[in-house]
Amino acid sequence: MDLKKYAIILAGGSGKRANSDLPKQFVEVCGKPLIIHTMHVFARAVEGIGFIVVINPKMLGEWEKIASHFSLPAYILAEGGPERFHSVKNGLAKIKDTNSMVAIHDSVRPFVSKEVIVSAFKEAEYFGNAVPVININESVRIKNGSLNEPVDRNLLFKVQTPQCFKSQLIIKAYNQNFDEKFTDDAVVLESTGERIHLIDGNTENIKITYPSDLLYAEAILKNYSA
Repeated sequence: MDLKKYAIILAGGSGKRANSDLPKQFVEVCGKPLIIHTMHVFARAVEGIGFIVVINPKMLGEWEKIASHFSLPAYILAEGGPERFHSVKNGLAKIKDTNSMVAIHDSVRPFVSKEVIVSAFKEAEYFGNAVPVININESVRIKNGSLNEPVDRNLLFKVQTPQCFKSQLIIKAYNQNFDEKFTDDAVVLESTGERIHLIDGNTENIKITYPSDLLYAEAILKNYSA
């Protein structure tokens, strides 16, 4: 029997680094807000997936306006918190069926491929978790005080989302108190003693963060059939 699958879409950001009054997840690119592009990718990749959208309480009015203008799959709202950790925890609290699978994804990563989404769920069902990464193709150095030295880039990876988990494992992991080292969900789970399983991500799956990233997004979306 296939386990129920959920996608927690994190949209609690304030847009500070994009120098915009409107958080970047709500910025329209090629006729749709980025968050809508992102949700549609998941809806096409996994039939019947359940959505939990985590929104900054101050932006609920903006979200309701967007939701009324665009075609959306069914979703549940959760409240964003002061840190990513708290936002994810609030999203996980909406999952009542712990015998399920959950993907946790940044709303401003609209270019995750269908193949990565499907693979992440499949691998997580077997290993308990699956975290997409890509290789670093540039030289890397590490700085220590006034000294610095090269690092073998083959040992390093860029981590992406969606990070997928068996729901019961990640819900249990998020029952602990917040720690500043919890920069993503993999680190939270790993702190409970679980080993992290890496899978191949896709290079287009960047996190839209800066104004220049919106130009990149527009260029890619013009070539998408979505």
